[in-house]
Amino acid sequence: MASIRKREGSPNLLIDFKYMGTRCREQTALPDTGANRKTLEKLIQKIEAEILLGSFVYSNYFPSSKMVARFEKQQQRLLAGNRATRLPTFAEFANIWLDEMQVSWRVSYEKTMRLIIQNRLNPYFGAMEVDHITKADLIQFRATLGKVRRENGEQISAGYINRHLKVIQMILCEAADRYQFTAPVRLKPLKMKKSDVDPFTLDEVERFLIQVPAAFVDYYIVRFFTGMRTGEIDGLKWRFVDFDRGIILVRETWVGGRAEYTKNDGSQREIIMSQPVRESLERQFGATGKGEFVFATRNGTPYNHRNITQRIWYPTLKACGLRERVPYQTRHTAATLWLGAGENPEWIARQMGHTTTEMLFRVYSRFVPNLTRQDGSAFESLLLKYLKQGAA
Repeated sequence: MASIRKREGSPNLLIDFKYMGTRCREQTALPDTGANRKTLEKLIQKIEAEILLGSFVYSNYFPSSKMVARFEKQQQRLLAGNRATRLPTFAEFANIWLDEMQVSWRVSYEKTMRLIIQNRLNPYFGAMEVDHITKADLIQFRATLGKVRRENGEQISAGYINRHLKVIQMILCEAADRYQFTAPVRLKPLKMKKSDVDPFTLDEVERFLIQVPAAFVDYYIVRFFTGMRTGEIDGLKWRFVDFDRGIILVRETWVGGRAEYTKNDGSQREIIMSQPVRESLERQFGATGKGEFVFATRNGTPYNHRNITQRIWYPTLKACGLRERVPYQTRHTAATLWLGAGENPEWIARQMGHTTTEMLFRVYSRFVPNLTRQDGSAFESLLLKYLKQGAA
């Protein structure tokens, strides 16, 4: 029977249990408190359950213990004896997992997951049996990714590394649950740099719209003044533009050359058209109204956002003398202009596709003045006043 006690001369708790007929005593770094005893009791219950099932691996719990080497050969024989056949390799189980999960994913997400597994995870872990992958293996894999350099010589981001670790840990947790072994302890995600918002001022928006090629003025007016994401506006169809009610229905997004469901359920929303947006869409209807998509090429297909970004967006910024910013800043611009106009945060959150105002305040806190309006009219007044001043 396992027990928890203190060793004489030490303030910390010790775990005392038997494994393979051997008494094992492992010192912890936890002081003797009620909470810590409860934590260790749960740990002991888990250890005893695995010992009973024959799936206990000493090094998974006590990797630095001197007992690991002693039990290593016995554990391998025990695990082999308890399995009629070997467990699948990582590559084998990853394929099973992908096939089972793809029904719940968007096509673009499924493609991303397959690329991560095929290009990064399988080359490193593919031949290993799923229950043989340890925390040390994950740490080494993370270190290997940290040494990868992009074509421009820059190190890959912490977010890129975290995404790969998240995928392999999801796969290993599912395998552990299915085949009754203990998955490696999850690694703490690497700290990512906070990406600051860099919205345009209304003056900068005007400078941009004056300089951008005429064929793209209406496209960027809608981008700047609706807060729509790139995929949402590029894939916008005329059947989702309701001039009678003055709203844009966000129902799809354009990803990987096809229309898909929006980022999440909260992204399904109705955006109220301001007067400049309505006028832009009415002009655009004269150009593409007979087709399916609002903003389209001569062939009637949505814009290629990478092409537009390199051919139109960045050259226009340079021509205006504006600092270089990614196109996503048009979404931030709409949010900050709404806030600056005094619109109600809940109304803004709905327009942006946020289910709560939490993200709004967290991301745009320094742009929040005294907010009073709640229906879009304050933003409308701000735009009309500004446009009249410009005309004068």
